[in-house]
Amino acid sequence: MRRSILASTALPLVLALAACSSGATTAPATNPPSQPPAASQPPASQAPASQPAGAASPSAETSDSYDLKVAAGSGSVTNYLTAEDGKTLYLFKNDTVDSGKSTCNGDCATTWPPFVVDSLDEVKPDAAVTGKLALITRDDGTKQVSYKGWPLYYYSGDKAAGDTNGQGLFGKWFVVNP
Repeated sequence: MRRSILASTALPLVLALAACSSGATTAPATNPPSQPPAASQPPASQAPASQPAGAASPSAETSDSYDLKVAAGSGSVTNYLTAEDGKTLYLFKNDTVDSGKSTCNGDCATTWPPFVVDSLDEVKPDAAVTGKLALITRDDGTKQVSYKGWPLYYYSGDKAAGDTNGQGLFGKWFVVNP
């Protein structure tokens, strides 16, 4: 009985991971990240926490502004960008830098919610954030923040400020180094 419960719980999580790692939504990026991503480290948990359909991403909540900060990492994850409530921001290697396009949509965007705002005026970078910020228009019409040309995402498997569980997943997802 315990195995059947565990198996029925794990299947949706495996399917969500497969959706993001298969590259089915787009072709792989032809350009590597403009700055080398932090070295890959095994995530604390390989299984992402699935978000129910229609659930709001951390950045979809109403807010007057989003503090964009640099957090000090440890081990192989050094300094990285954070936004809403200190949650880690990631880049996706399937995106192409400066393309103005996100390639993570549908199920992928459920596991990797985009950092979306209505206006770039809502993003308040601290002094350590020196790269260019911009907005791109996603397929659903929302505005996603990009940093140095890379669209920014959260990871649904990160539950608290300082979590970097998405670092290095599938060799495609990396914390954003300032």
